[in-house]
Amino acid sequence: MQNELRDSTLLNEEKRTTIWFLWLFYIVYFVYDVIYYYILPENPWGPEIGLVSGGLNYVIYIVMFALLPIAYYLIKTKNPWLIKYIYFLTFTSINIMNDIWVYWGSDATYSNGNVVELVIVLFSPIFVNKKFFHMVSIGTSLKFIIVGLVLLEPVVLFPLVTVLALSLIAYILLNRFKSYVTAVENSYNKQLEGIVKGIIATLELKDPYTRGHSERVANYAMILAQNTGELKEGELNSYYYSCLLHDIGKVHIPDSILTKTGKLTLEEFEVIKTHPVVGANAVKQVEGIAENIDVIKHHHERWDGKGYPDGLKRNETPLLPRVTAIADAFDAMTSSRSYRSALPLEEAYQEIMDGKGTQFDPELVNVFEKVYPKWIEYHKSYHTQISLDEVAATN
Repeated sequence: MQNELRDSTLLNEEKRTTIWFLWLFYIVYFVYDVIYYYILPENPWGPEIGLVSGGLNYVIYIVMFALLPIAYYLIKTKNPWLIKYIYFLTFTSINIMNDIWVYWGSDATYSNGNVVELVIVLFSPIFVNKKFFHMVSIGTSLKFIIVGLVLLEPVVLFPLVTVLALSLIAYILLNRFKSYVTAVENSYNKQLEGIVKGIIATLELKDPYTRGHSERVANYAMILAQNTGELKEGELNSYYYSCLLHDIGKVHIPDSILTKTGKLTLEEFEVIKTHPVVGANAVKQVEGIAENIDVIKHHHERWDGKGYPDGLKRNETPLLPRVTAIADAFDAMTSSRSYRSALPLEEAYQEIMDGKGTQFDPELVNVFEKVYPKWIEYHKSYHTQISLDEVAATN
């Protein structure tokens, strides 16, 4: 969940939704209690006076008001997603104890509860969070089941059926909301991918020998990253775009250096070494990419600390730049450049294996060894498609 809130826009939306939730909770909760316990008792159809004074209502009021400073703190510390869980679990737990306390051994017919419980169930989809919806619908149902079993009150079937009916409505609403969110996310991802690939195409105009390099590196890296088992789907998507832009800083490198056919001088190599920092600075304000800025800045670090720009050693370099380093090196070796021809796949494979524990993370090299057949398959399919596209373009 915290990964979902990393983006400032999502965080602000969660804050706003939580504030609406708090207003709705307190208004409905206290207005209902005032009417039910302090106005209706004056009428024949109101609750019995003994039940009004004998429960834990005042304790509940104190506890729920005591949660406000906690909610304020969580909003200020950028953890608003916790608030809804705390409120629901606290309110439901205390109400179970209150209902049993009030009606245990009493001849009065069970008629407790607060309409805010039903409101929470019905409005739970506003967070577009299935985990919270399941907790609310199942938790509220369990509350009435527990109270009914303890008090042996069949009348709890009515509120239980009501909760189930509202849960069904809320489930339909939640799925519609999630469908809209998914559609927006897909549209955003396609737009972002189009923009990123447009930038890459512009960069590759500077150096025709690197055509397709960024795309291939991103796809090699995705295969490797997926097989580490340490990334979620949303993290993989963000990583893919950052990986596509891993060499964006080369737009700052003069063409005379990028396309040089001979060996670079020390001064020229120092210029080349600036591209990770330049690229990181270029995307640091771009949502959806900036969160993986380390991929751009540190994909030339080495496991032994002899890389650049910061000379990081071992796990000082985050996981994803270490993944990118292997994919980048493999594609660089298996692609033709201005200064040399492409190496055979088997030779590039052996170079990666020889770099285990020196240039590359040894654990990731072990994963690379396992996924290497998939890399060969992708390499062949990519170049086959390129050949077909070139044939189609000439016809």
